[in-house]
Amino acid sequence: MITSALTHLYFETLHPFEDGNGRIGRALAEKVLAERLDMPILLNISHAIELDKKKYYQEIKKAQRDLNVSDWIAYFCGVLLSAIKNIKSVALHTLNKTKFFDRYADELNEREIKAINKMFDAGPSGFEGGMTAKKYISINKTSKPTATRDLQHLSAIGAFNKYGGGRSVYYELNMEPYNHLF
Repeated sequence: MITSALTHLYFETLHPFEDGNGRIGRALAEKVLAERLDMPILLNISHAIELDKKKYYQEIKKAQRDLNVSDWIAYFCGVLLSAIKNIKSVALHTLNKTKFFDRYADELNEREIKAINKMFDAGPSGFEGGMTAKKYISINKTSKPTATRDLQHLSAIGAFNKYGGGRSVYYELNMEPYNHLF
């Protein structure tokens, strides 16, 4: 990890380019990490840095002004840890999606599959506000009665959990059977 952190810092400090340095620096850091571990690495350091880009620029500027780079190394190790947690979350999400479709594939129609894929596409953080009839209609270009019927079917087979009532009813994917995997 230390060599990866130093590679990134030194490249960013010495680079001859005006644009694209961050991408190249992160790619070099990931390559060094993969070589040190002697295995492919599926990290997204960029995503972890984007979570607090201001802190990244503060830390890199501070490290470039001082020969003591221990704060930079500690910061970069934190970034790598965040990237590891993120990839674990993405892997779990992908595994859960696969298990979900394995469980319900034979019971779903094309509209339901399309809506569920849209919900999974939102990522591990979830589909904001859940699935409503209005969203379902928009995704599938279908009528309100068809949307209501499909949503009720998804709830009845256990694929969706229903929350609220009346006009404020919404549905979320029932991921309970899969949450114990990690």
